[in-house]
Amino acid sequence: QVHLLESGGGLVEAGGSLSLSCIMSGGTMSRFVMGWFRQAPGKEREMVARISRAGTSTYLEGVKDRCTISRDDAKNMAYLQMHNLEPEDTAVYYCAASDGYFYTSETARDFLSWGQGTQVTVSS
Repeated sequence: QVHLLESGGGLVEAGGSLSLSCIMSGGTMSRFVMGWFRQAPGKEREMVARISRAGTSTYLEGVKDRCTISRDDAKNMAYLQMHNLEPEDTAVYYCAASDGYFYTSETARDFLSWGQGTQVTVSS
């Protein structure tokens, strides 16, 4: 079975940067659409970014100018680079994989495999 493991979360001051990493085991990442999601307490889980098997990416409107999603299929890894972080970015960030089409992989329920999450806390 596919397993995902995130790393790179932590505490950062507003305006700072973080890079999150996700490694896949038990599967071949090139087969999947990869996504990064976040969930803050009391809020719905939302997609931050997704990247297709071919490298096409989309972003949540509120982060599109501050985040970059990337993938390195040879290493079975995906990344989310974040800068100019805001307190509103505080959440648990999850790596997820979908075996569906890119255009149908839009919400959390469309993603098959999930990591355990990594906490990102942005102080004001």
